[in-house]
Amino acid sequence: MIEIKNLKKSFNSNDVLKGVNLNIEQGKTTVIIGSSGCGKSVLLKHIVGLLKPDEGNILIDGDDITKMKEDEIYKIRTKFGFLFQSSALFDSMTVGENVSIALRENTGKSKNEVDKIVAEKLGLVNLAGTESLMPAALSGGMKKRVGLARALATNPQYILYDEPTTGLDPITSETIDELMDSVARNKELKVTSIIVTHDIFTVYEIAEVVAMMHNGIIHFEGTPDELRSTTDPIVREFLERTDQVRVKH
Repeated sequence: MIEIKNLKKSFNSNDVLKGVNLNIEQGKTTVIIGSSGCGKSVLLKHIVGLLKPDEGNILIDGDDITKMKEDEIYKIRTKFGFLFQSSALFDSMTVGENVSIALRENTGKSKNEVDKIVAEKLGLVNLAGTESLMPAALSGGMKKRVGLARALATNPQYILYDEPTTGLDPITSETIDELMDSVARNKELKVTSIIVTHDIFTVYEIAEVVAMMHNGIIHFEGTPDELRSTTDPIVREFLERTDQVRVKH
């Protein structure tokens, strides 16, 4: 599991994280919500060691990454797959090359082994046979799926999603939700999913645990049903202001 204890981070005079406490249980899908600028993405970057906190601890399966050197953190990062908000594909590489980059850079697998894994992961995200396409030929939703295939390529223990449905139309957003849910429930993959989003539909579709950030801390933690029924005024205001444009098909 991942244990986040009293995490604090400031940028100049801006206190972004003011004492975040959160446990992310193995095998569950945890969705982190909150208004723009509340520190959700900053928290994700701390979890994978891209940022160092001013105070606090992050334990990954018992190992405190806040006390590690860069080479030690690099080893811990092999447990993670990351789907970036922008997909972050390399424009000069084919789909297959994008998906395989971590395998080629960090493992001693043969080309045949790598090609087999790439085909398998693209199949998981319903993009079988797209290895030779360039990112410029893909729609926004397809880019997200390639990004997910790349995140899955090394069979990570944890997958982090940063605003996975941002910029997508409602139908494509629903498809991404279904894929994330399918990945989370795949007993062979055995992944723990951590999703940062402002899309309340994603919460209700796939979350098992919901954590809402507000004013630099975890203000609410519970199930989607508990989120729906809470009378907490801060949570209610956030839910009522969330753009309800996606329609279930």
